[in-house]
Amino acid sequence: MTSISPTFDATSAEALEAKAKAANTGYWRKVYFWRISLLVLFLGSWELAARTEVIDPFRYAMPSTIWARLVEWITEGTSEGPLWYHLWVTMEESLLGFFSGSIIGVIAGIALGRNKMAADIFALYIQLINSIPRVVLAPIFTVIFGLGLMSKVALSFVMVFFVVFANAFQGVREADKAMIANARILGASESQLTRSVIIPSALSWIFASLHVSFGFAIIGAIVGEFVGARYGIGLLISIAKGSFDAAGMFAAILIVMVVALIAEYLMTYIEGRFASWKPPVSQDVA
Repeated sequence: MTSISPTFDATSAEALEAKAKAANTGYWRKVYFWRISLLVLFLGSWELAARTEVIDPFRYAMPSTIWARLVEWITEGTSEGPLWYHLWVTMEESLLGFFSGSIIGVIAGIALGRNKMAADIFALYIQLINSIPRVVLAPIFTVIFGLGLMSKVALSFVMVFFVVFANAFQGVREADKAMIANARILGASESQLTRSVIIPSALSWIFASLHVSFGFAIIGAIVGEFVGARYGIGLLISIAKGSFDAAGMFAAILIVMVVALIAEYLMTYIEGRFASWKPPVSQDVA
């Protein structure tokens, strides 16, 4: 009696792989098509509505005037100095607040997540501080630190810290108990357990908070500039508001949106490098 062994058809496998790649490529072409189409439709409708005075162009501006103001700022500068210097000031404040808030938030979240008694002791105070609307701290920080860099960094720090801390803390608490028990059975010390099991398990929670935290850092810097500053994107928005310059306000907001979008893509890239050990999330294409 002869045994029949299954044969592997390499040609069929290659054809299936090519078909899957083609389907994935077609899917993303549709995605980008609709993204661009919706953007063009939105901007075109806005421009048409403003030109036909369905909406007040003085209050809502137009995409064309916003673009013209942006080009003017890039080529000629603003009334308060070069655009790039304003952008650098805001980014410096945001980055300092983001990195300090993220690092301390991660450390505090992991430390309290691993120490139940310390978490119970500090829980009430953390909740009390977290219940304060962050924006109202801007005048307090201005009084304490003055109109310089530190008041904006402090507000950005507070905006970022609690978001990152909460996610890091919860990520540690949600770590796989079976994996922790297995590591202990194998003789892992507490430091090895934290480094090799707890932190990798909490990475998804931490990066989820980092994706939104940079936006909060920018908000903190801009709100601080609203209260008092000599340079920054927040100052440009404040000046445009005071002179009823809708195009200037939208142009400054557009700059912030582009910077935040670039930061989001960078964060996604860094997350992919740090979490390369995780299996990729399957994306089924219908």
